[in-house]
Amino acid sequence: MASHAKVAQQLARRLFKMSVVDGAVSAERVGGVLAYLEKNSPRNPVMVLKAYQRLIAAEVAKGVALVEHAGAINDAMLASIAAAMTRRYSRPVTAQARPNPALIAGMRVHVGDDIYESSVEGQLAALASAV
Repeated sequence: MASHAKVAQQLARRLFKMSVVDGAVSAERVGGVLAYLEKNSPRNPVMVLKAYQRLIAAEVAKGVALVEHAGAINDAMLASIAAAMTRRYSRPVTAQARPNPALIAGMRVHVGDDIYESSVEGQLAALASAV
């Protein structure tokens, strides 16, 4: 017999697949899934909803490039980063800026689980680990 967590994870994956249209999460479909779960509560609703939320959050994060920067960054630079990431991942990616004074200079870009770094902090850390 399958464990409750495994059954909840399987249901969450099926619901997640129904929420994705053309490789992107559809807010309309997510609303429909949540309405369905409200009317037809599964055996472990909290487990199912937590697993479903993690899957949706991970998929949404794949479409956002979080750009950490030390100095000023303009809209043209963000648009350029978004265009480069859109080409690299073959899906629409938007860029959001977040200042990070710890970088000293340069930037770090997060897209989903991927990290691209070109900063003084990263170069110093690489140098320190090599010594």
